Amino acid sequence: MKIGNKEFDTAKHTYIMGILNVTPDSFSDGGKWNGYEAAMRHAEELLEGGTDILDIGGESTRPGHQQITPEEEITRTAPVIEAVKKNFDVPVSIDTYKSDVAEAALQAGADLVNDIWGFQYDEKMAGLVKKYDAACCLMHNKNEAVYKDFLKDMYAELQKCVDTAKAAGIEDDRIMLDPGVGFGKTYEMNLDVMKHLDLFNGLGYPMLLGTSRKSMIGLTLDLPVTEREEGTLVTTVMAVQSHYGFVRVHDAEKNRRAIKMTEVILARE
Repeated sequence: MKIGNKEFDTAKHTYIMGILNVTPDSFSDGGKWNGYEAAMRHAEELLEGGTDILDIGGESTRPGHQQITPEEEITRTAPVIEAVKKNFDVPVSIDTYKSDVAEAALQAGADLVNDIWGFQYDEKMAGLVKKYDAACCLMHNKNEAVYKDFLKDMYAELQKCVDTAKAAGIEDDRIMLDPGVGFGKTYEMNLDVMKHLDLFNGLGYPMLLGTSRKSMIGLTLDLPVTEREEGTLVTTVMAVQSHYGFVRVHDAEKNRRAIKMTEVILARE
């Protein structure tokens, strides 16, 4: 897969997408990095920890989040994206489902659009990604956790996201998919996704797993968001075992170590 000027050999390695939230209210680190200087310091920390892609978000998408205007989201994200691209040689992702925000980010230098609605929220998004020859991450999402046959329905809904991208002319090597743990699913459904990660490889695209510090881990271990790193590492190991191309995480260094350890063991004959 090509993202920006980097090639990602997702068949042989699991890469790290590091989370940089420039928001006051994200569930895990809201308010910690939402100033320019703090954001740049954290970007450097993530890169030193082994981040391969920086995912920059300006609006919290946690359950019950407060939607903000595209203008405010652009004000939060575009200057940080521009500065990161100027100071670091790393692909940058914009975490948004709004085409206005995505376009401002792409103009600022973003290489990938990470859309939590998989091109199903804003009808302009797919064409915009094609226009800028950007990459995209299409996540499964749903307003309500209502399904006839959960995994089968979810697979078909992810395929619909792919179909939307392909109809806009987006090339295969510009697409990755995300099963959307924590979005439009019950706790039990999220566990089912984790048990059946391999299923979604059948769609034929690099897969990203985003479970870092999420409620699935908190509910399982009865732990607050600040104490969910071990649970996150378990899901990262499972992603590597399932040949996922990317994991989206808060702590790059610990997850990089877990990936390396897992890959070395799996490489033994």
